[in-house]
Amino acid sequence: MELCQWWRHIVVFLLHSWIPSCFAQTTPPVRSSPTPTPQTAERPETLKFRLSGFPRKHNEGRIEVFYKGEWGTICDDDFSLANAHVLCRQLGFVSATGWTHSAKYGKGTGKIWLDNVQCSGSERSVSVCKSRGWGNSDCTHDEDAGVICKDERLPGYVDSNVIEVQVDENRVEEVRLRPVFTIATKRMPVTEGVVEVKNKDGWAKICDNGWTPKNSRVVCGMMGFPHEKKVNKNFYKHLRKRSAVPKSKVKVTTARLYAERQKNHFLVHSVACLGTEVHLAACPLEFNKGNATESCPGGMPAVVSCVPGPLYAQSTAMKKKPKMQSTIRLKGGAKYGEGRVEVLKGSEWGTICDDRWNLLSASVVCRELGFGTAKEALTGARMGQGLGPIHMSEVQCTGHERSLWNCRFKNITAEDCKHSEDASVRCNVPYMGFEKTVRISGGRSRYEGRVEVLYTETNGTLRWGLICGEGWGTEEAMVVCRQLGLGYANHGLQETWYWDSSNVTEMVMSGVKCTGDEMSLSQCQHHRTVNCQKAAARFSAGVICSETASDLVLNAPLVQQTTYIEDRPLHMLYCAAEEDCLSKSAAGANWPYGHRRLLRFSSQIHNIGRADFRPKAGRHSWVWHACHGHYHSMDIFTHYDLMSANGTKVAEGHKASFCLEDSDCDEGVSKRYECANFGEQGITVGCWDLYRHDIDCQWIDITDVKPGNYILQVVINPNYEVAESDFTNNAMKCNCKYDGHRIWVHNCHIGDAFSEEAEKKFEKYPGQLNNQIS
Repeated sequence: MELCQWWRHIVVFLLHSWIPSCFAQTTPPVRSSPTPTPQTAERPETLKFRLSGFPRKHNEGRIEVFYKGEWGTICDDDFSLANAHVLCRQLGFVSATGWTHSAKYGKGTGKIWLDNVQCSGSERSVSVCKSRGWGNSDCTHDEDAGVICKDERLPGYVDSNVIEVQVDENRVEEVRLRPVFTIATKRMPVTEGVVEVKNKDGWAKICDNGWTPKNSRVVCGMMGFPHEKKVNKNFYKHLRKRSAVPKSKVKVTTARLYAERQKNHFLVHSVACLGTEVHLAACPLEFNKGNATESCPGGMPAVVSCVPGPLYAQSTAMKKKPKMQSTIRLKGGAKYGEGRVEVLKGSEWGTICDDRWNLLSASVVCRELGFGTAKEALTGARMGQGLGPIHMSEVQCTGHERSLWNCRFKNITAEDCKHSEDASVRCNVPYMGFEKTVRISGGRSRYEGRVEVLYTETNGTLRWGLICGEGWGTEEAMVVCRQLGLGYANHGLQETWYWDSSNVTEMVMSGVKCTGDEMSLSQCQHHRTVNCQKAAARFSAGVICSETASDLVLNAPLVQQTTYIEDRPLHMLYCAAEEDCLSKSAAGANWPYGHRRLLRFSSQIHNIGRADFRPKAGRHSWVWHACHGHYHSMDIFTHYDLMSANGTKVAEGHKASFCLEDSDCDEGVSKRYECANFGEQGITVGCWDLYRHDIDCQWIDITDVKPGNYILQVVINPNYEVAESDFTNNAMKCNCKYDGHRIWVHNCHIGDAFSEEAEKKFEKYPGQLNNQIS
């Protein structure tokens, strides 16, 4: 009996690893432990794990386990690093670096499933560790345990999908579309072809008897396409007959049948999808038994044709279609098709609370945006926190809706949900093969190195060459990191002499200029012929990528509340003049007599991302300013501009390198950075740096500005010196009315908080309707 029970453990465990695209935080393959004791044993396939709580990074948090249809927590009694090792491996990380007690990441809800857990550290599942048993605990949620995992995935680990799939000894692991013509294989993405499923070491076909558009919809969704379209079956039947004719009677062309010599091996038949599934494995289907070479009587291989989203449309005519105002967007993701979900309500963008957030709702989002179905429905602000309102909660879609707004949902108040619960998605996107045309080498890990591109010579020969480092920066590095699937760009480097030398030494690309949104370097601008002043390999372009990034935003209401005018005597502005914080006309003033008119306000910059914001320059290159008595770690951290309604700059100011530090933090977050005594500089996740209105350079010199209506603009990290997950929220705008004596500032907001239509109206807004004017 014990042997039979253990065999079932092995079979089901293998099924988990065979269908990585269909399980939530599934247990990755690790070494098995001895047979568990009966009182603590629980079948591992019934368990799922997740990290929750706030504030936290993606590899740490309150540990929660899904058991008997309910999420619950683990008590910290007897908790140890060995327990954390087991749990981190079940979450897909290589090991643990620490653990936490006393609900460090906040108190959980629901059951406390396990208490007094005692693992040795080598177990494949926490279910086989000693404990008091499932649901038997004397703890409260004040004792919820957390884990800190090493930020390194297990080899072969694939980000999980929250979906349950019941399978027997047969399984559908992987699905592909194989184009029929060889000429079609060169076009990316592949939008039409024979549906094939992975079978042992090869690929097998699906019998099209009873095949429906709903089946096609599911396959297209898996391939990254939002919709399916009808296939010309007569065309494929003609090709099938043609392939049966002896070769001597068939005219060979460049469009020769790709599958001409292949036998039809039918593994699957009677597929009956509803059309809402995110994976073919979730559909009812049947497997052929024994030798199934010709087991599709009267039928043929299933063929599917998909409609690509706008980003992937091959036809230029399709790409030039007028762009409609979208009411949904993704923010903060490193790759196309992933990010925090934001929806437009009225004219203001807001987020979605993750209550009841699942793959069905996430798939509606993905298809609406022109991608396929959802690979993952993420909770707990995994793609960073949003700003402004939370428009939706408890979203419940059937999967057939054309828009998320057609789904059932609840309107909520700020008390119901916080931005630490923002929902996000990872969508299936079409395979484009971009990662084959670029590589990085020489670094200490796969996340860094010298950039090398695949270059085609005039004679057709392919070879790797270097990229000239001149002008290379964060935007270009962002594209490379995205192209290679390595997350965000930490740095774009113009010199790479400190990395191992390579046999690739020739520069083949220069003058590369990207916006940062491109899918590959080939879409960026560059010189037609190489023109590089420093052509030695040591001056080639390099990148350092990261799975996480910071995200800075300004507290816009605080700017509006604290703005005022001060006439400051010149004899009190010597330090400010030294740091270039006054307008150019100040140089011709009669120092130390007279004054400058200053528009003053407070700035509070929050880091709501998933990594600390650190200055690009190391301590060795920080500049000491004796006048103000601190080190400057960045050349320019913030721009302050006053603009006319048409965008012309009429006055400006800047922080000529902030002293970056944690002024204050969210509850439960500790300060890490302090400028005093040559301390480390930066802004911790969950903290903010406050610059009061009464400190030097916290102003715009408006001495020469005439009365009128203006726009006050503040831009953080304007030169992209430090990588962030989202640069679009770095600017803040306000309407500004100046009558020569007083100033009124109103309607302050982050630059991407409103719709495009509202932003256009804002720039022309005259300012007379300001409710602050009596």
